[in-house]
Amino acid sequence: MSVDYDVDRKPEEVGQKNYRKFHLIIIKPTHYDDEGYPIQWLRSAIPSNTLACLYGLAEDCQKRKVLGESIELKLHSYDETNIRVEPKRLAKMVQQDGGGALIALVGVQSNQFPRALDLARQFKALNMEVCIGGFHVSGCISMLPEVPQEIVEAQNEGISFFAGEAENQRLDEVLEDSFHGTLKPLYNYMNDLPNLDNQPDPILPRKHIIRTLGSHSSFDLGRGCPYQCSFCTIINVQGRKSRSRSADDVERIIRRNYAQGIDRFFITDDNFARNKDWEALFDRIIDLRHRQGFNIKFLIQVDTLCHRIDRFIEKACAAGVTRVFIGLENINPDNLLAAKKRQNKITEYRQMLQEWRDHGATTYAGYIIGFPSDTRESILRDIEIIKKELPLDLLEFFYLTPLPGSEDHLNLYRKNAWMDEDLNKYDTNHRVSHHGKMSDEEWESAYKEAWKSYYSREHIETVLRRAAVHKRGRPSNKLFLMLFFHLMVKLEGVHPLEGGFFRLKYRKDRRSTLPLENPFVFYSRYFAEIIGKHWGYLKDVTRFYWLYYKLKNSPDRMNYSDTALEKGSEEEEEGLRLYKDTAGGEAAIEKMKKTQAIRDRVAAKNVSSQ
Repeated sequence: MSVDYDVDRKPEEVGQKNYRKFHLIIIKPTHYDDEGYPIQWLRSAIPSNTLACLYGLAEDCQKRKVLGESIELKLHSYDETNIRVEPKRLAKMVQQDGGGALIALVGVQSNQFPRALDLARQFKALNMEVCIGGFHVSGCISMLPEVPQEIVEAQNEGISFFAGEAENQRLDEVLEDSFHGTLKPLYNYMNDLPNLDNQPDPILPRKHIIRTLGSHSSFDLGRGCPYQCSFCTIINVQGRKSRSRSADDVERIIRRNYAQGIDRFFITDDNFARNKDWEALFDRIIDLRHRQGFNIKFLIQVDTLCHRIDRFIEKACAAGVTRVFIGLENINPDNLLAAKKRQNKITEYRQMLQEWRDHGATTYAGYIIGFPSDTRESILRDIEIIKKELPLDLLEFFYLTPLPGSEDHLNLYRKNAWMDEDLNKYDTNHRVSHHGKMSDEEWESAYKEAWKSYYSREHIETVLRRAAVHKRGRPSNKLFLMLFFHLMVKLEGVHPLEGGFFRLKYRKDRRSTLPLENPFVFYSRYFAEIIGKHWGYLKDVTRFYWLYYKLKNSPDRMNYSDTALEKGSEEEEEGLRLYKDTAGGEAAIEKMKKTQAIRDRVAAKNVSSQ
């Protein structure tokens, strides 16, 4: 059985009891900033899909009474990006309520692993059972020839690990083992990926949703990706085969959320365009919106060839997709080929982005800094090309990072090449390896300059002008989003995906490898940061919203046009710097012509045979 958690007694004094209650405490850890403090906000940016999935699975265990008819399974969930996790307080809660407990640290990415271990060790010091799961554990088990030392050391301390996905009632085994005090060092399901249809719904209690900006919830409708990008961990953790929830599943998930007042969602599929059931899922959502009156909107993630799928963009927007994240990654074909991202064709970028724009969707794109052919000069040149020739709204930059679980990481591991030992830095916002052409300083400088260039005053104004000429352009919304990205990088020093509203810091929560700061030093600096940052917010927000006000009231705002918006002739398109100045651009044009010629011949043959 599990043990009593008396925070005022030493662990060895705690005795065994027969419990009628068992607490499952699900925690999604954050990660540390450069000063060693957990990145937490009053309101965080993105809800955790893993937390939603595990909470839904735990609810199912609760309903099925997996620990026995007489055992009450109590659920507690915490997203550490927007709420403080205090092990002693949680131990006291369990002690006062009675019963045993399992601490489940879920969805742990590589950069969150040091924080997860710190929390796990604090809970273990209170004699509580702990299990850690997520992409870091699963990626390491999937790709590396031996289990990393940091996992082995934690196992020796009694911390358990879970690799793989917890559907198909796999959580039952972990709960039962924890209840009986027999947790295994490793639960490995990496070779058995479950089907997703008719699984318990991913769901978050409303208390989590209201702690996020925009009160969005999240769920996944599919897992797996058919592509082979060398920097990606998803293909090695979730597999290359598309696994999908059903249309009945999506309707049930939406209805449950809608009943608690949630109508904005992030569908977290890494590439929804490759979900084999995308059309049936969209059709069901369209029915909810247009026949049953559900006012629901979505953010999805897709690839750069999604516009080639018949009616995909049309149906996505009819289903309520207002924001779309696109894995652009780079505009140099040679770089894309080196990363095995063969599906990205730069000759498709303009048409794809223009089609999303025509349907009124706000476009985000990810862009990776540090591919083999990159230099500081080529990176900054490419950003200028993107700004002038692609009708893109928001651009997110990432260091090319050898994430554990990716082919890139495995290759460097086998070569015994240098990789930073501090997993906390593996957030794609820090450099953790060396580059073949750039010095470390040049690479870091190029990364910072890319953010500055794209989110300059001049380019923010350009994006607003592009939005203002479209009847569904929503320039005020685009300004809010661009300012958020700009200010998170400039003032908070974090990637926008880890951003939020009003940074929280707690002196005693500092990373275990760093000393506890003097209260006077800590609080003096913290309050000075609050004042300095919010003065910076005030200045930039005032400056940019004055710009927006002038643009909105400009009599000629509807006359704006530029290269990115214009659909030129074939000759004009081929003359763009996107093809003339990039590595492999002209070859990409020739390949596109050959592909189009084949398509034309096939189309002509089909017409003649009818």
